[in-house]
Amino acid sequence: MTLEPRHSPIVPAYGSASLADLSSSILASVDPDSPPSQNVLGLPAAQRACLLIIDGLGWELLRDHPAAAPFLSELARDSHSKPITAGFPATTVASLGSICTGRPPGQHGILGYQVIIPGENRLLNALRWDARVNPLSWQPLPTIYERATAAGIAAVHVAQGKFRGTGLTVATMRGADFRPADSMGALAAQAAIALAQDARAYVSVYHGDLDATGHMFGVGSDAWYNQLAHVDKLAEQIASALPSGACMYVTADHGMVDISPEDKLDVDALPELRAGLALLGGEPRARHLYAKPGAAADVLAAWREVLGDRAWVLSKEEAIKEGWFGPVDDRMAPRIGDVIAAPAGSTALVAMKEEPRESALVGMHGSLTSAEQLVPALMYRAA
Repeated sequence: MTLEPRHSPIVPAYGSASLADLSSSILASVDPDSPPSQNVLGLPAAQRACLLIIDGLGWELLRDHPAAAPFLSELARDSHSKPITAGFPATTVASLGSICTGRPPGQHGILGYQVIIPGENRLLNALRWDARVNPLSWQPLPTIYERATAAGIAAVHVAQGKFRGTGLTVATMRGADFRPADSMGALAAQAAIALAQDARAYVSVYHGDLDATGHMFGVGSDAWYNQLAHVDKLAEQIASALPSGACMYVTADHGMVDISPEDKLDVDALPELRAGLALLGGEPRARHLYAKPGAAADVLAAWREVLGDRAWVLSKEEAIKEGWFGPVDDRMAPRIGDVIAAPAGSTALVAMKEEPRESALVGMHGSLTSAEQLVPALMYRAA
C-alpha cells in the first residue's frame, strides 16, 4: 500500500489570503469607488501604493534571517503584516499572473513554468515564451494595471529593461507604464518618481536577483544571505521616498528550498515514471504530467507507487477538486496535467537529459510546503 505524505499540503487560501487577494486589495485601497468586497485584506485607504515584489523571499526565509534584513524583519513584526499563500504552483510565472490579474491560476491560465499548448504536442515555457502563442489570448483577463487605468489611477511597473515586451510581460502587465531600471538604485529611484508624479498611483516594483542567487547557490549560502541584505536596503530606500500617506507593500512570488544531489529523483532514469507519458511539464517541485491517450490512470498509479510519501500525486480532477489552482475556468482546464506531482519533503523530480539546466539548480520551488507557499505581506505607511 502506498504511504500518504506525513503532512497535509498547504492549499492556497484563494479568496482570503493569497497573492491574488493582495494585489486586488491594494488596488481597491487606492480606488475610492471600489466596493469593499474587493479589499478582502482590509488594507487602509491611500492615494498612492507601491507593491515591491521580491522574487524568492519566502516568509520562513525572512523570519529565519532577521540580522540580514532588519528593516523587513521589523515590518514583519508589525501587527498589520502577515504571511499569505502564493498559489499553485508556487513559481514565478503563475504568481506574477495572480499578482497582475488579481485572480488565481485556474482563472488567469498561467498554470506553471511549462504547460501543454492544448491541441499540440508541445509545451509553452512561460519564461522563454513562444512567438506562435499570442499572450493576449493565452491570458485574456484584464490586468490590475488596465483596471487601475480605467479607474483613473496611474499604473506603473518598474523592472529590468530586458523584461519589456516579453510574452509574459504582455500577458500579465499590459496596461502598465513600463519603466526600465537595471540596478537596485535605479529601481528605488524610478519607484520614487512614479509615486510622486500622480495624485493616485499603483506602482509595482519587481526584483529578481534574490531568486537567481538562491537557484544558483542555495538559500543556505552566504551568497543568498548577502543578497538579502541588499534587498532589505532596497525596501528601506523605497519606503524612505514614499510621499506622505502613501503605502508600500512587500511580498514575494514564492519561497524556496535547497535540494541536495541525493534528493534529486531523475525521471529520465526511471522507465516506470516515463511509461505512458507524452510530455513532462511543470518543474522539479511541481510537475504537470501529460499522459498518452488512455494512459492517465496507469501514470497516476505508477507515480504514486514510486514516490510513496515523498510527494502528493493527484489526478487532474482531484487537484481541481482540492482547490490547488483555485476555481478553474473551463478554457484553462486543458492546460493542466492529467496527473499532478508535488513533492512533500525535500525531493525534486528532475529530468537530467531533458532539463539539464533546471535539474542542476540548488534552490527550487513550486510545491505546497510551507517553505514554498508562505510569502510575506508586509506594509509600511509614510507619515
